[in-house]
Amino acid sequence: MARRITPLLLLSLAPLAAAGLSGCGFMAKPQRPAWRATAENACLAEKRVQPTAYVQFAPEIDGPGICGLTKPLRVTALQGGAVAFNARATLDCSMVAELDQWLADVVQPSAMARFGQPVAQINSMGSYSCRGMNAQAGAPLSEHSFGNALDIGGFVLADGREISIVRDWTHGEQQVKDFLAEVHGGSCRHFTTVLSPGSNAFHYNHIHVDLAMHGRNGDRHICKPVPRDVAPPPGQDPQLIAHGPDDDDVDTPGAQPPLAAFQAQASRGGVNDSLILAAPMPPVRPKPSALSPESGPKDWDVTSSIRPRAR
Repeated sequence: MARRITPLLLLSLAPLAAAGLSGCGFMAKPQRPAWRATAENACLAEKRVQPTAYVQFAPEIDGPGICGLTKPLRVTALQGGAVAFNARATLDCSMVAELDQWLADVVQPSAMARFGQPVAQINSMGSYSCRGMNAQAGAPLSEHSFGNALDIGGFVLADGREISIVRDWTHGEQQVKDFLAEVHGGSCRHFTTVLSPGSNAFHYNHIHVDLAMHGRNGDRHICKPVPRDVAPPPGQDPQLIAHGPDDDDVDTPGAQPPLAAFQAQASRGGVNDSLILAAPMPPVRPKPSALSPESGPKDWDVTSSIRPRAR
């Protein structure tokens, strides 16, 4: 005769059943930190990014682990198509919106002031990729694992001339080096993490930018190396040049290196075109004929405040 299973017996067996299920791999899937969804939802609700021919929503990327994006964006160009990517980037809403604003506030004003022409292309070295920091096994997850980071290897000007960070950061013409210094310093106003050549061995050839949440309240910024003072573009008032922060102002709560002074100059009516065109220019490089596939994991990854959950 079968025994009757009482509610008390079921309760006593519940912990054993849960343990058995966990041993078989039926534990609940780890979740991404809540601040990521909050930031993404706010960006989408505010319509900071609108779909265009160059920015398109893609299917959700779910895993492995907590890697992925709920509403990834595939990006081939920003600024309404005016600034192309050399390779299609997969990014989240907040990064796309901030990159677009960064181009308008920092990159293009500096390029116009120093070269008399805008940037036409960003040479990306990586966007979304589920991996550890610096592509090291067992390292904390990178912000690239959430589409919350971009590695920038250089730029192409409107006339096809290429600016390479690995070549020009220290060995380029002075105007090119100062342009990159202004891009680095201005990036620290737009992103919570900026790591450029001189920050560590992994970033000798690119500028890494992301929107990681640093600190308990997200009020900590990382900007390395310390932004340096730069000479003004030809014909510009030296008093307008922004100075980099002191060492104590970097990597501290609320630290925001000042925006390069070319914005102030622009508000006063621009710069002397004849002097700009006399500035040294980077060498002419052929324009890419087509967009190449997004690059895979390499050694240009970077910091994250989020560690993978223990399995």
